[in-house]
Amino acid sequence: MANSPQARKRARQNISRRQRNMSQRSSLRTAIKKFLKLVNEPKKSDKSDKSDSREAAADAYREAASHIDRAVSKGLHHKNRAARLKKRLNNRLRALNT
Repeated sequence: MANSPQARKRARQNISRRQRNMSQRSSLRTAIKKFLKLVNEPKKSDKSDKSDSREAAADAYREAASHIDRAVSKGLHHKNRAARLKKRLNNRLRALNT
């Protein structure tokens, strides 16, 4: 347990920062899962449904990429990890369009 006032304050700060980081990490994971769910949907036979699902996947990709960039700016992830994640998601989106 923290004994000095500075250590008590640092413990309080660590708790609030941990909660904020967990929330941001959770929203990032949710955005990625939402995109992956749209990409991995079973293929439909109707062409209009395919174009709608592609547009929805593209929107979900933009949202996920935005979450990833925000995580980098807040220090949750390294910039190279973010680039790797976005590249992998973009590859899935391009595979869906072919």
